[in-house]
Amino acid sequence: MKTAVEWFVEEMFNQGYLNDKPLTVNNIEYFVKQAKEMEKNNTDNKVIHFAEWLTKKHTSTLITLYEHFEEQYYNETFKSE
Repeated sequence: MKTAVEWFVEEMFNQGYLNDKPLTVNNIEYFVKQAKEMEKNNTDNKVIHFAEWLTKKHTSTLITLYEHFEEQYYNETFKSE
């Protein structure tokens, strides 16, 4: 997976901006916006993959934690009424 910076440099080179093609503020803003979106997506994907890994590796621990959460939530929500 490419980083946003790698994509940015590659795209600038592929479109000729690092050679002789004139570079404008609009071009830079466009590429920066695309790179930021790519970085956000990479971060989101990393979080999703971590959650998938954690779920597969630690299922019994997650079940135990959920049971504690459920019990505490029930007690805080319904026992005080």
